[in-house]
Amino acid sequence: MPVYKKLNEARLAFHAMPLKKSGHNKFAGYKYFELGDFLVPALKIFNDVGLCAVVSFAEKFASMHIVDVEDGTQIIIHSPMGSANLKGCHEIQNIGACETYSTRYLWTAALCIVEHDALDATTGSDKDAFINARQFAELQNLVNDTKTDLEVLCKHYKIDALSELPEARFDAVKAALEKKLA
Repeated sequence: MPVYKKLNEARLAFHAMPLKKSGHNKFAGYKYFELGDFLVPALKIFNDVGLCAVVSFAEKFASMHIVDVEDGTQIIIHSPMGSANLKGCHEIQNIGACETYSTRYLWTAALCIVEHDALDATTGSDKDAFINARQFAELQNLVNDTKTDLEVLCKHYKIDALSELPEARFDAVKAALEKKLA
């Protein structure tokens, strides 16, 4: 059976499972899957269908090789590496955080796991368009990197959470945070 067929079977089996999201983003008010919520069930399903996933890290990219254990065919998924600057942590802990997040996102891509989208919070709203998931992640990283107080930022823009920032304000907020970082 080709690797793509096995991966599709794994995805179907995975999405038939009742999994719960244990992560909670208190700033944007949504729940998300943590790696521990789905990794063991995913590994079992991969084993059952005859797939093996190997995650590796390089300076610029994380990769997941999904290999058919019977015929050796494979699929490779890549994701850009990010950085972390966690307060009070050693360098190795920041590296570990990056690797854990990258692993979670690679598995999310491999299994087509549906995660929070910044638009979820605005569905049905008559307001202007809000920042998208990529923009949200960029601003969240800049907030963390600049050690900007998120509560003050939200108060300034009269929003309850960063995900409620109008898309029209994205460039200005990003530029202000980047200027603070420089």
